[in-house]
Amino acid sequence: MSSRKRFSRAFTTAPRIPFDNTSKFIIFSDCHRGDNSFADDFANNRNTYFHALQHYYNEGFTYCELGDGDELWENLEFKNIFEAHKNVYTLMMNFYQECRLYRLLGNHDMVYKNERYVAKHLHSYFNKVIGEDVPLFPGINFTEGIVLEHSQTGQEVFMLHGHQADFMNYAGWKLNRFMVRALWRQLQIFGIGDPTSPAKNYRELKKVERRTKEWIIENDNIFTITGHTHRPRFPEPGEIAYFNDGSCVHPRSITGIEIENGEISLIKWHITTAVDGTLKVNRKLLEGPNKLIDYKTN
Repeated sequence: MSSRKRFSRAFTTAPRIPFDNTSKFIIFSDCHRGDNSFADDFANNRNTYFHALQHYYNEGFTYCELGDGDELWENLEFKNIFEAHKNVYTLMMNFYQECRLYRLLGNHDMVYKNERYVAKHLHSYFNKVIGEDVPLFPGINFTEGIVLEHSQTGQEVFMLHGHQADFMNYAGWKLNRFMVRALWRQLQIFGIGDPTSPAKNYRELKKVERRTKEWIIENDNIFTITGHTHRPRFPEPGEIAYFNDGSCVHPRSITGIEIENGEISLIKWHITTAVDGTLKVNRKLLEGPNKLIDYKTN
């Protein structure tokens, strides 16, 4: 199956989510939450991420996680990830209980395509304090994409991970997972990157972006937001409507996309040092806000 067909299938099978100018969304991807070992890329930014997510929860945002939330190539079991970052999952559980959480499939958590695996590992967890299973994300399901549909303008915003443009990370994800577990996880400790990842392979990154843009153009410049490459993208109205939220494993920062008041923005959360030496997590606007309607095509 070609990348065009994979994109199209993700679009046509995606759940449709109604929204309007009062809706608020925060979009993150590529958290790669691990087991807090030396190979856990998320560990460096976990406090920044938690603070940001707490802010969005308090402000009434809906959280859309566009794949690779959990690092299930390097880690064999979800329970080790859960124990390492339990505060994050407790907060995400609050989003889910209020119907404010959407999680999509990425290549590093493609195993969530198996509903029985999801039911076994994510529907509940064992609470050591009371000695019994309690709900975590009961009934949650993962899709390849979601489409936001504006109730007044009819504009569609298509979100997916983006590995649909990358054959080996889509169809060959099991082979890549084996290579990561057998080889690259150990080398990562010494600072050697995984060449299967477009985030660490510029040639692959450009190929993924080119295929994504081609599909968008062929489908009337449909408004599309992805992750996967870890490279933020924020086009201006009139350009190819290809957005990328970046990742949560940048050195010393996380990036994401906000949709609020009918506008879209690219933002960064990072730690800054005050004059008195105290550390503070700050939000920085990188691009926008631009009106969503300015990207609408007829």
